[in-house]
Amino acid sequence: QVQLVESGGGLVQPGGSLRLSCAASGITFSEYTMSWYRQAPGKQRELVAVIGDTGAAYADSVRGRFTISRDSAKNTVHLQLNSLQPDDTAVYYCNARHILIHYWGQGTQVTVSS
Repeated sequence: QVQLVESGGGLVQPGGSLRLSCAASGITFSEYTMSWYRQAPGKQRELVAVIGDTGAAYADSVRGRFTISRDSAKNTVHLQLNSLQPDDTAVYYCNARHILIHYWGQGTQVTVSS
């Protein structure tokens, strides 16, 4: 069975940091492009960051503050969130993609508030 297990979400003050993790199983990890998406209440899900063979790319709203990385030995992708703002509040989802095949994690809540 394919599983994407996420962790690391929580409540943080503006300007703070969090580190999200997504552990993948049941797939050939090296064949998949890994991404992080987020969705705030009443809004559409948006791509935050993606990492593949050619490197990483980011949404304009997070570039310079967030960093995506992958650990091939542990089949895990991470998202480092720095300088967090209230607008970053959302459910963050891990995604694994290979051509037309997509898998999703359960989502983890990130709340930025004073």
